Amino acid sequence: MSRTLAAVSAALILAGSGMMAKAQVPLTSYVDAKGFIDVQALTCAQLAGTFQEDADALSAWYSGWYNGLAKKHFIDLKRGKVVEHEVIMYCKANPEKKIIEALAVIFKDERIKDGVQMK
Repeated sequence: MSRTLAAVSAALILAGSGMMAKAQVPLTSYVDAKGFIDVQALTCAQLAGTFQEDADALSAWYSGWYNGLAKKHFIDLKRGKVVEHEVIMYCKANPEKKIIEALAVIFKDERIKDGVQMK
């Protein structure tokens, strides 16, 4: 999908949700002086404000990060897309939250759906 088409799609989605549409910005807007992005500091609003391919890249990175923490060495592409969609929907409703907070909520919900006992 081209960046222009992605920006138009995002603007339509935001307009339909009642949120104010802003111009999409590349993920590179959030790099520090050394070229790194603090993924623990990114907000849902920043996720919603970037291009789809950048959101996809972030989603893949977070998936690898969490799978690495869990010592899992595989990827479930279908489930990954579902989780990414759920995170985006959560982020639209909670733009002030950090992406990692959104992931924690969604992952907890996914575990409960899978029958994992939560403390």
